[in-house]
Amino acid sequence: MLNIVGIDIGGTFTDFVLYFHESGKTEFWKEPTTPDDPIEAVIAGLKRVHDLSLAGKIRLGTTIATNALLTRRGAKVGYITTQGFRDIPFIQRGDRRSHYDISWIKAKPFVERRYCYEIRERLSAKGELIVPLDEAEVRALARRIKGESIEAVAICFLFSYINPQHELRTREIIAEEIPGIPISISYEVLAKWKEYERASTTIADAFLRPVITHHFKRVQERFSAAGIGDRIGIIRSNGGEATLASAAATPVQLTLSGPTGAVVATRALARLTGLTHFVTFDMGGTSTDCSTVVDGREHVTTAFEIEWGIPIQIPMIDIHTIGAGGGSIAWIDKGGMLRVGPHSAGAEPGPACYGRGGREPTVTDANVALGRINPKYFLGGRMQLDKDAAFMAIARVAKTLNMSVDETALAVVQIANNNMLGALRAVLLQRGFDPRDFTLVAAGGAGPVHTCDLMRLASIPCSLVPTSPAQFSAFGFIMTDARVDKHRTVPQTSKLFNGERASQAMTGLVDSAISELKAQGYTENIEVYRSLEARYLGQNHELELSFPANDFNHDTVRNLWHRFHEEHTNRFGFCIPGETIETVTLKVVAVSVLKKPIVRELPSQIGIAEPREQRQIRFEEGWIEVPVYDRDIFGRGCRITGPAVIEENASCTVVSADRCVTVDSFGNLIISA
Repeated sequence: MLNIVGIDIGGTFTDFVLYFHESGKTEFWKEPTTPDDPIEAVIAGLKRVHDLSLAGKIRLGTTIATNALLTRRGAKVGYITTQGFRDIPFIQRGDRRSHYDISWIKAKPFVERRYCYEIRERLSAKGELIVPLDEAEVRALARRIKGESIEAVAICFLFSYINPQHELRTREIIAEEIPGIPISISYEVLAKWKEYERASTTIADAFLRPVITHHFKRVQERFSAAGIGDRIGIIRSNGGEATLASAAATPVQLTLSGPTGAVVATRALARLTGLTHFVTFDMGGTSTDCSTVVDGREHVTTAFEIEWGIPIQIPMIDIHTIGAGGGSIAWIDKGGMLRVGPHSAGAEPGPACYGRGGREPTVTDANVALGRINPKYFLGGRMQLDKDAAFMAIARVAKTLNMSVDETALAVVQIANNNMLGALRAVLLQRGFDPRDFTLVAAGGAGPVHTCDLMRLASIPCSLVPTSPAQFSAFGFIMTDARVDKHRTVPQTSKLFNGERASQAMTGLVDSAISELKAQGYTENIEVYRSLEARYLGQNHELELSFPANDFNHDTVRNLWHRFHEEHTNRFGFCIPGETIETVTLKVVAVSVLKKPIVRELPSQIGIAEPREQRQIRFEEGWIEVPVYDRDIFGRGCRITGPAVIEENASCTVVSADRCVTVDSFGNLIISA
């Protein structure tokens, strides 16, 4: 097994984890993110590895696709579709973000209408030819596109998820007429029904292609210059690793590359600890990401929107993200009310206490003013914070509110907590989960600071602060596997179910997924998981059912209908025996299980842990003098009671008076009542 480096490029800091195979040692560190050139921070961080040849494998999580979509800094896209359907990306859906807001304007697609083109061709809902493709018209359109300086092309024909021949041929013709132009076709991006969702996802893929290709080319050049250019793995939104070339070929699958690491790391925690229900709370400098791991498995979804009404339906780990982090700015709205976020001070200039010219008060400044963050021990002392600047930034808001500095700082923290409570409720209560069944994983540099507050607000009885929580996502990257997801809509009903057709489609998906893994060099320990989405005929939403069999024969199909009725009862409290069931989408996940780093157990605690110092901390009850501990001195079985502060290299855990902390076998802090 090679040494592995996990790198997570965040909005404020870039995190690194280096695992040494021979010694089993793991090192963690951070570098400030360089927004103008994120790879600069990566290269700077890798300089801490004295011999880069030791880095046998590098796994990189990136926000470049997310940022390009959010800021709409992508390619000039030309959209080609079936005659009569060019307006689908603009009609969108009939729902509204706010039903009673007459000023609300729906989000614009990632293509301009003047660059949407129609071609005479038509297939039936069964994939049968109705109108043949007019190849001369396609060639004429290609020349027109070339003259309009289009940078990428998205092709989405009606019913091409059943029969892709027209999309494939159109791509061939355009590639002949405009050599080198990036082309995305819906059959390869999202071979599923619902024309708008398929069109939106394909357009987003084309929108990202030139950006990602350019970015990865620079990554390859910079890493090759450092001697590690052929050992890079990119983390996709499904939490799996892919090669640079494969990731660039389907850039829309990088939409949630970075945040997936914490969920993958939580899945590893589930295996280590034996706990089954986790909710992740990953609070960094710019955002907070929440997700769940139930029975050791993360939830993968295709119901994701980059903006309201702009769906991107590729398989991704179900993560709820809000603009609440340590760098979230506190401000006064027009009604004189204190607000926090979603705008962030980012890495440059950062919070006022960073001393880089920032003047806006942030959550980090508030925590410094409350004594929760030690300004002399930020990043283990590598970075000194300006406590006076934090006080001055908070004081400007306090003056407007006619409040004291510490009252205002506490209010900033409380509002940020309530914002994050909404994210936790979104992944728990809104999905039918009872928070009392879960353990809260406090990750990110700021997560452990707020974990006790969130436990109380969300009624979560237990929290786990992992080892080196500030680099938890990067740690997840070194614990991941290579993964390929393949979906295809093959609609059938239980009344007229063609098992041979379904088996053939499922086999094709399996072969395609395994081939893609092998083409990337992942040839060992391949596991395949099959499932399908089904519903009662006439319903609008589907249930996903696992399908472990190889073929849709009489017995497996009969068992499938039986399990659907059971799952419908479990989910909705009822079923309709005898009702027609419709199968919609077949799904295949192929995973190449990679060798994982070994997580060592911690030596037993010897004696009683002694605090390093006492410090005044502001809680809701007032200022309290609390002991401050170094986490490094804790051994397995160590136990302390709150109130207390536990400091480590890149984070600190604030323990309230009603909580106690126990250190488990792997060094995780278990916080409970």
